[in-house]
Amino acid sequence: MNSKTHISRSIRGNRGAAAVALAAATALLAGCSSDDGKSDNPLAEGKSSGDSVVVGSNNFPESTLLADIYGEALKAKGIKVTYRPNIGSRETTYGLIKNGSISVLPEYNGSLLAYLDQKTAPKSLADTTAAINAKLDSKLTLLDPAPAQDKDSVTVNAATAKKYHLTEKSTIADLKDIAQDLVIGASPEFQTRQQGLVGLKSVYGLEFKSFKALDAGGPLTLAALKKDAVQVADIFTTDANITKEKFVVLRDPKNLFGFANVQPLAYKGALSKEGVSALNAVSAKLDTKTLLDLDTQVQAENKDPLDVAKTWLKSAGLA
Repeated sequence: MNSKTHISRSIRGNRGAAAVALAAATALLAGCSSDDGKSDNPLAEGKSSGDSVVVGSNNFPESTLLADIYGEALKAKGIKVTYRPNIGSRETTYGLIKNGSISVLPEYNGSLLAYLDQKTAPKSLADTTAAINAKLDSKLTLLDPAPAQDKDSVTVNAATAKKYHLTEKSTIADLKDIAQDLVIGASPEFQTRQQGLVGLKSVYGLEFKSFKALDAGGPLTLAALKKDAVQVADIFTTDANITKEKFVVLRDPKNLFGFANVQPLAYKGALSKEGVSALNAVSAKLDTKTLLDLDTQVQAENKDPLDVAKTWLKSAGLA
């Protein structure tokens, strides 16, 4: 993962950002929309009306890509769209969608729940949605979740996958008889977290040869995995390097790493029934493999996210 992506993912999970300062900045700033519907100022407020939908995004590449997908899917239905890209962290965007300045925002259900209630640990996707709804502001609503997830994973490098015959169909449990021969790398916190070595032992019965403290799915972890300094690592499931380096992400059937499904968050009344249907149709066709491919095009091949969004929507029959 490149440094830009690493920083972006950290922002996505950061629940301690300076919300007050950012909110104050939001109140002071005003902006206008450019010809392509993208605001010159991502923090500019602009209440959505019945015939206009404001699609916002957090400040990391995948969120911008997802916002473009949502916006272009709505445009394909004749709905007027204005973009507010790269706004900031959840502390800012949640406040803006809550006051109606944003109509729609790409979210990750598990991360949103952690922001709303850090103590809840749901066991299923349905439980995750129910827990969010119990804490969600009454002016907001969740649309359908996509199968696509961007979350922590147990990932092996190409050499290890070949040596032990591990494929995309393999699970974390398949490491049980070989973990003692493997070095795992991740952030220092991974060593003591339930969603880390503790859970890998208690849930899957894994005990590794050793643990190497690196970073949270960032350049140190990627370099170590590529050089075989570690054979297993915690990598985000839609990291473009998975495709580039032929890493293999092991399935997590017991949901040790929870849920991080991509899910549209909307301001109630901002979307017509046709708009809701359009975004639900996007979710129905967006799985993790597809999102990884789209992320790779944007982050590794440097393609414009709006072009990538339009091409995928057309290929999926959604535009």
